[in-house]
Parts: sequence; C-alpha cells; structure tokens
Amino acid sequence: MEKIQIPWNYKNGRGIPRTVWAGETPYLSFPLLEETGLVRQGFSTRLGGVSEGRYASMSFTFTTGDRPEHVRENYRRMAAALGVEEERMVLSYQTHTTHVRRVTEADAGKGIVRERDYRDVDGLITDVPGITLVTFFADCVPLYFLDPVHRAIGLSHSGWRGTAARMGRATLEAMNREFGTEPADVLCCIGPSICRDCYEVGEEVAEAFRREYDACCWPELYDSKGNGKYQLDLWRANEIVLQEAGVPAGQIQTTDLCTHCNPDYLFSHRTFGRERGNLAAFLCLKE
Repeated sequence: MEKIQIPWNYKNGRGIPRTVWAGETPYLSFPLLEETGLVRQGFSTRLGGVSEGRYASMSFTFTTGDRPEHVRENYRRMAAALGVEEERMVLSYQTHTTHVRRVTEADAGKGIVRERDYRDVDGLITDVPGITLVTFFADCVPLYFLDPVHRAIGLSHSGWRGTAARMGRATLEAMNREFGTEPADVLCCIGPSICRDCYEVGEEVAEAFRREYDACCWPELYDSKGNGKYQLDLWRANEIVLQEAGVPAGQIQTTDLCTHCNPDYLFSHRTFGRERGNLAAFLCLKE
C-alpha cells in the first residue's frame, strides 16, 4: 500500500506511540522501549494486511470468522516488519484473567504453527531471545514490560476486569518469581486502548474499582455522569497499579491514542462490536 501520514487523533498531543513504516506495513512503536536497543516491539494498526470486509485489513484473530490464510499472511507481514520469526511467536489465550505464563523455547510457534496446550492466559513473560510474545486487543489495555537488568520481558492484556484485579502487578510478580525482576528496574508501556472520554461504564464496573483502589484514587479514575454511568480512565488506573507495584513514574510511558477515537486505523469493540478484527501487541528480546 502507499505510505501515508496517518492522521491520528491523539488525545493530548504527545504522539505516543509513534508510527513506523516497514516497507508497506505500518506499526506503532514506543520510544521508551526502542531506545534501549534490547527489544523488537510494536502494536499493529488496521493497515497493511490482506483481510477483507469487517476484518480489513490487518487482523490477527483466527476465532471470529476471518479466513485463516489471510490471518497467517498478516502475521507473516508483521513478522517481516518487526524483524522477528513468525514460527517463534507465542500467542496468549485471553479470557480476562490475571494468569501469567512463562514462555520457553518449547513454546515457540504455539497459536501460529502449533496448537496451544494452555488457555486462560492473559499475560506472557520470557527471558528467551528471539521468542516473540503476542497479545490481542480491541479497546482493552496492552501492557509492555522490559527488565533490562535480567534481560526479561512481559506482555499482558488488561481490560477493565484485569485492571481492577491489577494485572500489571501480577505480571511484575511473575517476572520477579521467574527471573528475579525488581519493579524499580522495569520499563513499562501502556498501549493504545479506549480513553476516559469514550469509555462509559455502569455501576458494576465502578464498584469493582472502588473495592480495589483507595478512595483517594477515585477522582483520578472516573467521573460520574449520573444515573449510574461513569467515564472510566483505564490509562490512569494502570499507571497507579504499576507505580504502587514499585515502577518509578519516569519509567512508565502511556499512550494518548484511543482505539475508539481512531476507527479508520484501529479496531475497537465499542465501535464495531464483536464481528471485527483484532489488533495485536508484539514484544521480543533481541538475539
């Protein structure tokens, strides 16, 4: 496709993450991670793939009716763009849990060229260079983790349930348990997802956050619209989770790119419903 300047609707002008074109494939990249030189990382857009119709064009889901050969070609294109091996990607099996799986070389290709022998896994961690972790999104929050001291990475999916249950902390605890990671050393990125202005929730969701977060945080997390409706800020909630877990604020880079505000370029559950493609986050330690 023709390389274009994508007219992103950023929320506050910071422009995070930035757009990278690799040939005809665009993806989003976090400067905080890129500048370390330790990882290959990216977040997909809707552009540059071969899927059609409601999946157009760069979709990464095998489970909602897209043609499998189109999805595989999309993976091939993204692997080439990032400079990673498609056959060494490892896919999550997301069900809105806080379960985190350690990925080893024995897992290479699971979800792509081999069946997954696990489910209910919303977070992946590894210290194996060349293994690419992959998680999926269409409004929920991608969380990227890099421990440059122990050369370990993590990638997690955090919707409202995961955020209320502190998926970010669960991922850091798993990295500490498996690799000796200290949160004070970790670089974290909070990726493209639905913003506070677009994310209206009901009383059940607001109550979940009131149970799990200190009352002093509530004004930062949501605004009440009355009639049991609230505007919830998942970006700020995940910042709080990461900081309370011990990650310094200066080592957290938060997106200002909303999936719902950019429907021409990003998939959004709120915009398109269930019958649509999925975006994907990718993270790999360099060899």
